[in-house]
Amino acid sequence: MRKLAIVLLVAACTSVAPPAPPMSPEIRAQREQELAAARAAYEKNPNDADAIIWYGRRAAYLGDYRRAIEIFSDGARKHPTDARMLRHRGHRWITLRDFDRAIADLTHAVELIRGKPDEIEPDGLPNARNLPLTTLQSNIWYHLGLAHYLKGDFDKALDAYRACMNVSKNPDGVVSTSHWLYMTLRRLGRPADAERVLEPISSDMEIIENIAYHKLLLMYRGEIAPEELETENAATVDGATILYGVGNWYLYNGQPERARPVFERVTASGQWAAFGFIAAQAELRRLGRTIEPLSR
Repeated sequence: MRKLAIVLLVAACTSVAPPAPPMSPEIRAQREQELAAARAAYEKNPNDADAIIWYGRRAAYLGDYRRAIEIFSDGARKHPTDARMLRHRGHRWITLRDFDRAIADLTHAVELIRGKPDEIEPDGLPNARNLPLTTLQSNIWYHLGLAHYLKGDFDKALDAYRACMNVSKNPDGVVSTSHWLYMTLRRLGRPADAERVLEPISSDMEIIENIAYHKLLLMYRGEIAPEELETENAATVDGATILYGVGNWYLYNGQPERARPVFERVTASGQWAAFGFIAAQAELRRLGRTIEPLSR
């Protein structure tokens, strides 16, 4: 476990390719087929905005984040008023730990959507019901909040998550935004405001895909013990998400000695691109363990 953590930390501070997301051979084959189809559609019409978006998204799903950024950059040049290009490129700058570039892209995207109606964002990795749950605007605000949060700029993260909550219209959107909003307020030393975020949260909410965030919110409400969630498997995306939340709970409740080993469990997993993994890295950096961003 410790050896894997060292390998991942080396990858984070050198020019080597980022680790590909863990997946079964069957899933990898499926994603490679989807990427080939997306590439063919792009090559047939390289100026089509949708073709560019899907080509970039499919490349990222296989772990080729730098290629995805190149594709979205090409799209931004061809479609400078299409906020989707910056929304997706901003996401992948976060993956590569370049939070400043992510913030620049997503802040520009906010300007591009200002005064415009929101739109459902199609899923590239559909949930169990094949029901898209996010929108362009909610994703822009969500990722902008995350980039500020990861930098430790909690005031700006708070502004972004509050804006995100205004466009979070279903239970899945509410729990994902509430999770980060709650943690941001706790990091700002505003526990009373954080408790108010939990008021609409209940155990009987119909959650389709953001089950990890829902569990954490129930933990914040005192309905689940942190120790119960510490049994989660860090090698899954949901496990990394939950364990980061547990470690953060210990941290802002004055127990950094309990937080550090939980964060280290997350960064010893293979979920390099998961937001929980990236956030755990950021916390370890703030706790005195230096992890530099990938070279550009």
